[in-house]
Amino acid sequence: MAGLESAPAARPSLTSISSGELRSLWTCDCELALLPLAQLLRLQPGAFQLRGDQLVVPGPAEPAATRGGFNVFSDGLVRLDGQLYRLSSYIRRYVELTNYCDYKDYRETVLSKPMLFFINVQTKKDSSKERTYAFLVNTRHPKIRRQIEQGMDMVISSVIGESYWLQFDFQEAVKNFLPPGNKVVNGENLSFAYEFKADALFDFFYWFGLSNSTVKVNGKVLNLSSTSPEKKETIKLFLEKMSEPLIRRSSFSDRKFSVTSRGSLDEVFNCSLSPRSSLMEPLLAELPFPCVLESEETPNPFI
Repeated sequence: MAGLESAPAARPSLTSISSGELRSLWTCDCELALLPLAQLLRLQPGAFQLRGDQLVVPGPAEPAATRGGFNVFSDGLVRLDGQLYRLSSYIRRYVELTNYCDYKDYRETVLSKPMLFFINVQTKKDSSKERTYAFLVNTRHPKIRRQIEQGMDMVISSVIGESYWLQFDFQEAVKNFLPPGNKVVNGENLSFAYEFKADALFDFFYWFGLSNSTVKVNGKVLNLSSTSPEKKETIKLFLEKMSEPLIRRSSFSDRKFSVTSRGSLDEVFNCSLSPRSSLMEPLLAELPFPCVLESEETPNPFI
């Protein structure tokens, strides 16, 4: 009987990606992903560029934004190879919302593209050095999208007309993925939150912190680290497909925002990874939401 027992699954290495992890070129295989930031910069030069002491990310009004990309969640700074860089455009990890329009814009914005967070990891081999990783959240995967949407829906239904604070946290998923002895130095960077402040006369639950909620998002983390040129090309196509514009047959405003219909899931869950042709496929001109985006060109009322 002992011979029939299966051995425990080995943890993925942080230095290379096995062929078994990236079984196909379909984005539906990916819920969450982790790769070195330096590698992401090389594979996605149109989405991220280092210019002096700044990491340039296309803002919502720039032409590059219409080609897709990522929603970067940050406090405005990222450390790479010991140097500190300022982000040109990002979504603040914490925002305050005061009305339905702000909430609707925020909800649509965070779900419109894959999420990206920057973390620093200390390895077991050398705890004195930190390596910067990019953590990706595939918001088009039904499992991930469902957790975020249900978290927003449930808190609304439980605090009707009242203020509340909601946080989404990915620390546990990353912690369970990393090999023993590796540690995330800035774990707080693996979360984002918003606070809805209603105009309520008596907001007792909010005052005493009883309307604060945290959703721990769970999912399988895919290791996208590789030193193989062939696998790097596969990862590059994979990232391009994941971050390409979401082409919808109807806008979010045509559907009730708090309900995920089968049609909306079908539209966002695209399993094909053929390289996009700019001559064949239309591009989505996404609406800018300056109220929730940090950018040096756009003032933000949530600062």
